[in-house]
Amino acid sequence: MKREPETLIRSTTVIGVLRDGCAALGSDGQMTLGSTVMKHSTRKIRRLYQGKLVAGFAGATADAVTLLDRFEEKLEAFNGKLDRAAVELAKDWRTDKYLRRLEAMLAIVSKDRALIISGTGDVIEPEDGIVAIGSGSMYALAAARALMKHSGLSAREIVQESLKIAADICIYTNDHIVVEEA
Repeated sequence: MKREPETLIRSTTVIGVLRDGCAALGSDGQMTLGSTVMKHSTRKIRRLYQGKLVAGFAGATADAVTLLDRFEEKLEAFNGKLDRAAVELAKDWRTDKYLRRLEAMLAIVSKDRALIISGTGDVIEPEDGIVAIGSGSMYALAAARALMKHSGLSAREIVQESLKIAADICIYTNDHIVVEEA
């Protein structure tokens, strides 16, 4: 069995939901280093482009902040066109020697779009309007899909409940939840 290095950083669950013309994106606050919880209240989401978008990250914090800054530059360069900025960031991320080494993923929501951007050059727009990244993402995604199908909860409420469910299951996710709406 392969042993993970002690310095491996695992953390986070970020989930975004589009529903009824509203968008919400949230994350937990846990940051871990190896098997140790280093911080309970890390903020992993931020508003971008005059507050019209909300972005969250999973992975190495410094890498993610670098990518968020680059993404914000792309948004400015392309007048807030989310798709274009996302594709341009993904291209740079894949081809730039420095950026290629960054280990993070981004989830972004606007009122009408939800995207995941990865370092492999992927820009993914899920068909169901739900984006999820990080260690607990599959738990939160499953919860959000069930809540979308079987409840009348708002986008914000679905994000909150999905993160609570993920926190109950994933050891790298806690219940210090932050949610923003776009």
